[in-house]
Amino acid sequence: MPVSRAETEHSLLDDASIAALHDLLLDWFAKAGRDLPWRHTRDPYRILVSEVMLQQIQVVRAVPFYETFVGRFPRVESLASAALADVIRVWGDLGRYRRIVYLHQTARIVVEQHGGVVPRDVATLRTLPGVGPYTAGAVACFAYEIDVAFIDTNMKRVLHRALMGPEHPDHPVKESELLALAERLLPPARAWQWNSALMDLGATVCTSRRPNCLTCPLLTSCRSAEDFLAGRASPTAVRKTPPYRFEESNRFYRGRVLATLRSLPTEDDTPNGIGLEELGRTIRDDFAEEHFGWLRSVVGGLAKDGLAAISEESPAYDAEATVRVSLP
Repeated sequence: MPVSRAETEHSLLDDASIAALHDLLLDWFAKAGRDLPWRHTRDPYRILVSEVMLQQIQVVRAVPFYETFVGRFPRVESLASAALADVIRVWGDLGRYRRIVYLHQTARIVVEQHGGVVPRDVATLRTLPGVGPYTAGAVACFAYEIDVAFIDTNMKRVLHRALMGPEHPDHPVKESELLALAERLLPPARAWQWNSALMDLGATVCTSRRPNCLTCPLLTSCRSAEDFLAGRASPTAVRKTPPYRFEESNRFYRGRVLATLRSLPTEDDTPNGIGLEELGRTIRDDFAEEHFGWLRSVVGGLAKDGLAAISEESPAYDAEATVRVSLP
């Protein structure tokens, strides 16, 4: 069986080399690490909220949403007892809306099955709705300071470039191989700092398109720096699919529908939700009769994901005037 690139690098990492990497990166992190609100707590609930929010969302965008969310739901019990419609309103337009359904379900499971304490072990965390390997590892590490390796996009990029050279789209390295490297490098009792440092280096210095090699603490040991500085390698990712307009996607319109539903009055004497035609004219200027089927599919998808409720006064499919849409 051929030896993978990551396995080769693994065998070349002696204890002295690893210790040198630890010193370089941890010293840099102590001086240049980002000051983020969830780094001022070890509350596993708040760490979980931050990690769910940060899935495919930039940190700078997530910060105000995080502060608003934990201000409204400061403890797992307060989130578990809240109506999902209220949680969706507080989530706002952060996007990736299925995450909030999963987070709400997770809060209830934690309260009902775990005594209100977010689990500390990765295996149990993985059983919670919407919690994958990365999120489980991050909660275990950042909340409980357990020595566990996990990798996000920034961390993978740093490990790849520093230990294996520049990325090449025709020869990708398997995530499992990079995870093995991360496990090999993990410093005992300092996983919180180390994993945070890898994230921050990838987010602020070793960025996807413009790595600033001259300011990188790993410059002298990185296997990509010389190639980048000499122009022999390009950090720009190769686009494999043609670009598309997000404003024309169903995900964009799902967001607009939810924004409209969040803005509806909540008083008891107001009608339940919004009519389908009014909703259509609210979310797109060119809404016409031929768009009813498309709009039904959009709101139907939201309802399937637990993000919307659909009510009809008549079972007739073409009785669009009888359809009303609301938050669940």
